[in-house]
Amino acid sequence: MAKSPETEHPVKAFGWAARDPSAHFSPFNFSRRATGERDVQVKVLYCGVCHSDLHMAKNEWGLTQYPIVPGHEITGIVTEVGNKVEKFKVGDKVGVGCMVGSCRECDQCTNDLENYCSNFILTYSSRYTDGTVTYGGYSDTIVADEHFVIRWPENLPLDAGAPLLCAGITTYSPLRYYGLDKPGLHIGVVGLGGLGHVAVKFAKAFGSKVTVISTSINKKKEAIERLGADSFLVSRDQEAMQAAAGTLDGIIDTVSASHPLLPLISLLKPHGKIVVVGAPEKPLELPVFPIIIGRKVIGGSAIGGIKETQEMIDFAAKHNILPDVEIIPIDYINTAMDRLLKSDVKYRFVIDIAKSLKPE
Repeated sequence: MAKSPETEHPVKAFGWAARDPSAHFSPFNFSRRATGERDVQVKVLYCGVCHSDLHMAKNEWGLTQYPIVPGHEITGIVTEVGNKVEKFKVGDKVGVGCMVGSCRECDQCTNDLENYCSNFILTYSSRYTDGTVTYGGYSDTIVADEHFVIRWPENLPLDAGAPLLCAGITTYSPLRYYGLDKPGLHIGVVGLGGLGHVAVKFAKAFGSKVTVISTSINKKKEAIERLGADSFLVSRDQEAMQAAAGTLDGIIDTVSASHPLLPLISLLKPHGKIVVVGAPEKPLELPVFPIIIGRKVIGGSAIGGIKETQEMIDFAAKHNILPDVEIIPIDYINTAMDRLLKSDVKYRFVIDIAKSLKPE
């Protein structure tokens, strides 16, 4: 007979979980494994709310294992380390992102690309090597192998910095990998939400000229005056889009709703690149002819490996790059999810776990 989440492991844990696709969250008692020889136990202080958390809570990608405790933008303090841990000690500030495991042996893993390992383990609603379900950061504690724990810079706030562990690496990695991190390039960012606003900040830190592309003129002032974008395009304004044709070296497309690619392709210079990091539920239409005649590239990117995530966190600390966040208590999470669905947040919710999560 299968054990309950409360009795699977020896360490008592408490969080908030969704039990079915209604995605309604409520208090949840469960357990964590004992700290293994290479494990780090972390007291969770803050956890960002990613749009993926909502997709997963609703089982929109067909991957969800209920009950689900989301959260993969986790920051906190080390409370216990295994006897073979080398990177961390009790009291260290750390982060845990989207992964807590991988095979560690394949070509991807040995090249610091654990995020592309065919057996990588998600921080929540996945299966760990012992066969038990993983639970994320909407909880008071987490245990992870030290390899998948990020060292946190002293000058980077644990609250506002938490979303960098997903939104940050999701935009930093494609800018780096596709060569869109060179000073003087002209980069477009499609969508000004949780991912898009961080993409603007990283691209500016790399020395790029940045154009935000949005369906709404309402975000123009915010994009230019607050986030430092150089220009703003309304994608529905055909005249403005035509005037900007052939001006961009690369585009980071953060939009998770269905949208046409053709207008974006037309904005690229020859040899330009669109990198898709949003995850629309339905396939996008791919117009081939305009790609061929400009030798343009449409690529994708998913988070980043652990080494690159550490590099991104250190870069953010050095250049003072922080997401714009709204700090919330855990019992606000259902309202926050409703607001997230309506894009009613600038630009990322972060749960104050330490102050608001009280065991039942």
